[in-house]
Amino acid sequence: MSAAVITDSGCLIALERIGRLNILPALYDQILIPPAVEREFGVFLPWLRVEIPTDSGVVDTLKMLVDPGELEAIALAYKRGLTIILNDKKARSIARNMGISMIGTVGILIKAKQVGQITELKPVLDELQRNGFYLSEALKAEAIRLVGE
Repeated sequence: MSAAVITDSGCLIALERIGRLNILPALYDQILIPPAVEREFGVFLPWLRVEIPTDSGVVDTLKMLVDPGELEAIALAYKRGLTIILNDKKARSIARNMGISMIGTVGILIKAKQVGQITELKPVLDELQRNGFYLSEALKAEAIRLVGE
């Protein structure tokens, strides 16, 4: 299990839609979210810890680039030096340019498969797609290849 991670609402919403939110606390000791993500997600979970980003310079700089949840999550990850769970292409590009370590929802599912939290990856990816989660066929194929299915 990894120590801590920060997540945007995208991963929470995707996993909630398929009934797999339990994966996150199984993989991480601490899951941090900023207030904007708490508002966007709208579901109280006892294992989510809300933390306010304190670097107003980063927050102000990102305001015009990404949505409030992504901006606060990126600012929090930058300040804390933690990995962030992000799916949005633009937000990932910004985080990468800031030197922030990141993983996406598919990466979380790969980790879950590798540690035995899920038995098969492909059916979970199919379920994500059926529930409105955009997933390119190339990414899906690569994820399935990485776990040996």
